[in-house]
Amino acid sequence: MTQWAIVIGECAACHKPFTFNPHLVPSVRVNGVREPICRNCINIANQRRQAAGVELIQILPGAYDPLPENEFW
Repeated sequence: MTQWAIVIGECAACHKPFTFNPHLVPSVRVNGVREPICRNCINIANQRRQAAGVELIQILPGAYDPLPENEFW
């Protein structure tokens, strides 16, 4: 039986809590530490990037899903 781990963290951009897979979630470095970005903030950033003609940030499949417990560590 597969068990799942749910990671809850705060978005580095909007500071709202959200769930994510720590191995796949888009992130930024803040003071040298990788900090997660929520889907809504990525969508906002991508709208701005598209308008500016800049490459969009890709959201990997499973980035905001629970992960199998054995992949947590």
